[in-house]
Amino acid sequence: MSVDNDRIEGNWKQFKGRVKEKWGALTDDDFKEQEGHEEYLIGKIQEKYGSSKDTIRSKLREIESSI
Repeated sequence: MSVDNDRIEGNWKQFKGRVKEKWGALTDDDFKEQEGHEEYLIGKIQEKYGSSKDTIRSKLREIESSI
């Protein structure tokens, strides 16, 4: 694994951790199925929390920019 891959993997783990802090009902399986498909993750959060897509997308961007 290269240094870039390690950094990307580390960023992904941080991102997942922060998303799970915000939306605790999400499981590791939800993230495995998501595999980089933002719309799937947004749909899962919507399904579990009933928030709007725009609200979820905005919060995900906020989390992403904080990493």
